[in-house]
Amino acid sequence: MGEQSPASPLPPAPAAKVYYDGCPGCAMDRKKETHAGVPYKELLFVATTTFASALPITSLFPFLYFMIKDLHIAPREEDIGFYAGFLGAAYMIGRGVASVFWGVAADRVGRKPVLAFSVFSVIVFNTLFGLSVKYWMAIATRFLLGALNGFLAPVKAYSIEVCPPDQQALGISVVSTAWGMGVIIGPAIGGYLAQPVKQYPHLFHENSVFGRFPYLLPCLCISFLATLVLISCIWLPETLHKHKGLERAVEMVEGTTTQESAEPPKKSLLRNWPLMSSIISYCVFSLHDTAYSEIFSLWTVSDRKYGGLSFASKDVGQVLTVAGASLLVYQIFAYRWIDRVLGPINSTRVSSALSIPIIAAYPFMTHLSGIRLDVPLYIAAMLKSVFAITRTTGTSLLQNNAVPQEQRGAANGIATTAMSLSKAFAPAGAGILFSWAQKRQHASFFPGDQMVFLLLNLTEVIGLVFTFKPFLAVPQQYKQ
Repeated sequence: MGEQSPASPLPPAPAAKVYYDGCPGCAMDRKKETHAGVPYKELLFVATTTFASALPITSLFPFLYFMIKDLHIAPREEDIGFYAGFLGAAYMIGRGVASVFWGVAADRVGRKPVLAFSVFSVIVFNTLFGLSVKYWMAIATRFLLGALNGFLAPVKAYSIEVCPPDQQALGISVVSTAWGMGVIIGPAIGGYLAQPVKQYPHLFHENSVFGRFPYLLPCLCISFLATLVLISCIWLPETLHKHKGLERAVEMVEGTTTQESAEPPKKSLLRNWPLMSSIISYCVFSLHDTAYSEIFSLWTVSDRKYGGLSFASKDVGQVLTVAGASLLVYQIFAYRWIDRVLGPINSTRVSSALSIPIIAAYPFMTHLSGIRLDVPLYIAAMLKSVFAITRTTGTSLLQNNAVPQEQRGAANGIATTAMSLSKAFAPAGAGILFSWAQKRQHASFFPGDQMVFLLLNLTEVIGLVFTFKPFLAVPQQYKQ
C-alpha cells in the first residue's frame, strides 16, 4: 500500500471584525454595513462644501481687470494684466504651499475639523478680499484664502469613506461635479454682482457700502452660502478611526478585517508608485483642463479675423452654464453605470481619447455661424466637460485606493499641492501661447488658433499615455 498523502491544511478563517465603541470610524463602518446604498445626507454635505469652497476661486475673474484699475497699482493701463496675473495666481500658490499640511492634519485630528475650519476661512478671507482697498491686501487675502482653505484633500478622503465600496465612484464624482459647477458658476456671481452701483443704479446708491467697496457684494453672497454650509457641519459625522484610549470593543464574527487587523507596514507616500503615478496623470490632465478653460474663453471672444468666434461675454457664460448643467445630469444618471462597466482606469483612457477629436474640431467652427455653429459648439463643450470630470474622478479613485485610510488625507494633500502648482502655471502658459498663436495667422503649418488646439491635444495625448504601463502602476484592487 502506498503512503497516504498528508491532508492539505485548511484555509485560515477570516479574521473577525473589531469595532470600538466611541470610535467614529468604526461607527461609520457599521452604518455602511447596516444601511447599504447611497449615503445621500453625507454626499449632499460633500457637494455643498465643495461647491461653496470652489466658488471663490474663479468669482474674481470677471471683475479682476476693473479691480486692479481701481486699486491704482498699475502705472499704465497696459500693465494691468501683469498685476492681475499675480493676484489671480495668489490663491493657487497659497493652496499649493499648505495642502500637504492640511492632508496630514486630516489624518491626525479627523476630516470634520479640517473641513469646518476650511469653510470658516472662506467666510472670513473671501469677505476681506471684497473689502480690499490696497493691492497688498487683495494679494494677502487671496493667498491666505488658498492656504487656509484646505478642504480638497480631506473632502476627497471623506467622500470615499462615507460610501460602501460599490458607491465610491459616486462619492468622488460628486466632488468632481460640485467642483466643476462651482468653478463655472463663480464667474457668473462675480460678473452679475460686482460694481452693483454701476450695474443696478436704481437698487444701490453711490454712497452706500457697495459704492465704496464695489466688489464686496459677490464676496458676501459666497460667504453667506459658506456660512450655511458651516452651520451644517454640526450634523457631519466623522469617518477617521480613532482607537487610542478606547478599551471596550465589539467583535463581529463574520466579514473581513478592519484597521485593527494585521496590516503590512505602511509605505512612504513618495515611494508608493501606484499613488505617485496616478498623481502624475492627474497633474497632466489638470494642466490641460485649466489651459483649455482659459483658451476656450479667449478663443470664443476673440475676433473672427484672428480665428475666434466674436462672442460677447454673456454668450460665453451661457455656453459654460449649459456645460455645467450637463455635469449634474451626467453625474446623476450616467457616471455610476460607466464606472461599473469600464472601471476608473478604462473610463479615464476612453474619455481622454474621445476628447482629442473634440479639441481638434474647435478651430474649424470659426467657419460656421448661427444655428450651424451653436449646435456643434454646445455639444462639444458639454462632452468636453463630461470627459474632463470622468478623467478627474478616475484618477482620484486610483489615488485614494492606493493608500490605507490613515494615509489618505496626506496622499490627497500631495496630489492637491502638485495639481495647484500645475494650475498656477497653466493660465500664464495658455495666455502666452494664445497671444503667440494669434500673431501667426498666415503661417503654413497650423496657422493661428489651430496651433493652440494642436498643443492642447498634445498635452491630452501625454496624459493618455501616462494611463498605460509602465507609467501607471495600478492599485491592487484594480488588478485583473
